[in-house]
Amino acid sequence: MPNEAYLDASVHWRIKSGLLDLHEAGYRSTVDAILSSGLATEVIALISAGKEADVYLAGYNGSPLAVKCYRLYRTSHRGGRPIKLDTIGWKTAKEYEMTHQAWRGGARVPAPARRVENMFSMRYLGDDAGPAPRLSDVRLEDPEGFLKAVMSGVEALARAGVVHTDLSPYNILVHSGDPWFIDLSEALRVDRTGNSPWVTLTSATKALNSGMSAIGKYFGKYGVDVESEEFVRGLVDSLDRFGVLR
Repeated sequence: MPNEAYLDASVHWRIKSGLLDLHEAGYRSTVDAILSSGLATEVIALISAGKEADVYLAGYNGSPLAVKCYRLYRTSHRGGRPIKLDTIGWKTAKEYEMTHQAWRGGARVPAPARRVENMFSMRYLGDDAGPAPRLSDVRLEDPEGFLKAVMSGVEALARAGVVHTDLSPYNILVHSGDPWFIDLSEALRVDRTGNSPWVTLTSATKALNSGMSAIGKYFGKYGVDVESEEFVRGLVDSLDRFGVLR
């Protein structure tokens, strides 16, 4: 149902009154939403347009930050609910919480700031020349060294209790020579496996195998081999505190 706790009073009113706009917001409307929500005091430019969300370079009292805005209708996400804001709102909330969990645990992710409905702000990774590029868009001078940094980053995420379920060169940014992980909207919490640790760890194993396979294909272009199976096995073993997969 659309009346979930994350929705603010104005959205409740628009749903009940039938005045909820079912058209995708344009650039100007999105900028107005960012500013009126208090996530930023200025919006400078659109810096990334993905399948489900757009990212804007913004500022808060002169400090740069990034604001990710999930689209409500023009998206590849199929939520199945009659009010898309409800589905996408929960998706945004999950990414915010997963990013916060990873950041709090010391993993290299953009520090999250605030979330409002289908938008959240975070640290801007970039400089005066522009936003940090994706790993898929750069040419590495030391691919072996960067691979080690990526694998260490995946281990750091796991130690923080998070497994990235869409790990690929498209979801890793290269900033100040280091890999930074983004897009944790479908990530898994693995520090608390709940009542079915076997299910959680099996899902984590599948996600890690898929992600490291994508990483292996990328580094294969440099002639660098990735021992992904051994890496994933060791990482999952470290998470399997009760030995349910042994």
